[in-house]
Amino acid sequence: MSSSSPEIPEPVAFQSLLAQALPAFRYVRWLEETGSTNADLVALAREPGEVYARPWLEGAHLQQHGRGRAGRTWQNRRGANLMFSCAFDIFVPARHLPVLSPLTGVATCEALRAFISPAHRSRLIMKWPNDILWDNAKLAGILVESTRAGTARQSNDHHVIIVGMGLNIDDARALSQSLDRSVADWSEIAAADPAEAGAATATDLVQTIAKAWYRVFNEATRDGFEHFPERYHAVDGLLGQHVHIVDDGRLIRAGIACGVNTTGQLLVRSPEGETAVSVGEVSVRTRTPGHLAPRA
Repeated sequence: MSSSSPEIPEPVAFQSLLAQALPAFRYVRWLEETGSTNADLVALAREPGEVYARPWLEGAHLQQHGRGRAGRTWQNRRGANLMFSCAFDIFVPARHLPVLSPLTGVATCEALRAFISPAHRSRLIMKWPNDILWDNAKLAGILVESTRAGTARQSNDHHVIIVGMGLNIDDARALSQSLDRSVADWSEIAAADPAEAGAATATDLVQTIAKAWYRVFNEATRDGFEHFPERYHAVDGLLGQHVHIVDDGRLIRAGIACGVNTTGQLLVRSPEGETAVSVGEVSVRTRTPGHLAPRA
């Protein structure tokens, strides 16, 4: 591990530090190893008895079956990644659930920017629907899933949202080579911004992100999503870029990315007009002056 990487404490110590930092979280666990923290919390949420009040947090030094979006496997090595999941209650109609994925990405980007000095914050952005990028290379991936609580099936608007995250702390160079795409890690950010980002501990990062998720879901329940497009705009890494949207290996849309709507769909403008995109992988096709290079 590089000298700029925050050291990840041993599981028992890390669990204790996080439990102290997150008093609103009634279930906090950090394991040496598990299959998938998301799967663990989904299973716990579906248990018929009310075991713990939410929110919950579970992390692990290693995940044998960690997952990203579209069923991808999250590559990880002990000490090189912060991998954790949280479970929250949210009370919204089911039609609003798709917006929670990009909403979570925005909240994560905002939380991480708080550790970075103003001169460098614009280097940390989000790629729809929720990838976190540093200098246009992937720093973190987020997986958002929903289920019904075992004790709350009678309420159509009550959902348990499981958010899983893998944040690269080290190993970006090796991951870039093995995945054949640009990958970033926190040690790079700390090296560029030692006074601010370099001072962040693993506990700081996890507890700040977990609190940001908890806060944004509470705000969504209370206020809805009317102002989400403006919030997204501040961290949008695709705005003005010429993009291709690919789904299941097939090009389904091409055009200029121009933000999102209140349901979290990506807006793409082409000669035929503006289209709202719900699914697909985004690739940036050309460099647009004033925007990021097409490496994401």
